[in-house]
Amino acid sequence: MSDLVNLVLLTEVFVTLFVIMDPVGTIPIFLSLTSGRSAASSKRAAWQAVAVSFSVIVAFAFFGQQILAYLHISLPALQAAGGLLLLLVALELLTGKEQEATATSGANVALVPLGTPLMAGPGAIVATMVFTRQVDSVAGFTAVALGVVLVHVSLWLAMRFSLPILRLIRESGVLLVTRIAGLLLSAIAVQLVADAVRAFIAGEG
Repeated sequence: MSDLVNLVLLTEVFVTLFVIMDPVGTIPIFLSLTSGRSAASSKRAAWQAVAVSFSVIVAFAFFGQQILAYLHISLPALQAAGGLLLLLVALELLTGKEQEATATSGANVALVPLGTPLMAGPGAIVATMVFTRQVDSVAGFTAVALGVVLVHVSLWLAMRFSLPILRLIRESGVLLVTRIAGLLLSAIAVQLVADAVRAFIAGEG
């Protein structure tokens, strides 16, 4: 088994990405962004968000360094941009404008902000790029690949089974969840920007 999969690296990849991408923490944000939609539409948003996140993570795993180098983008800059984008979404959730904006624009929330930068955000991208550098064998490659896949399966399961919660808490519950999600998302966004600023000051940008 160890010849096929590096179990230590697999565990490290899964636990690290699970903590960063936080499947449980995405539930209130997913509920708030998909409230008012049909069950079929919410299910479609769940797998689309996971597909987008997986595609972004895989792309940066293979080509991340080249993409950032070509565009002359530092990791702190990417982190700050993701934080500012999340902050805009958080403010819309807190002020109740998210549903109105989505309804008028026809925007697909599964792509932004769910797929990226909420799931496939700067933290997950950087962590994946670091783990990719550790791959020096078939077992290592399999471990990283399996870790990424398992985390995205966890994300899909969390969102998929949040739908019964949505039916249970009704409209008033969704409003409460939306405000809480906005508060949590704003904290995540501020933390991303603060980390980016610290990195710039430390000379990493």
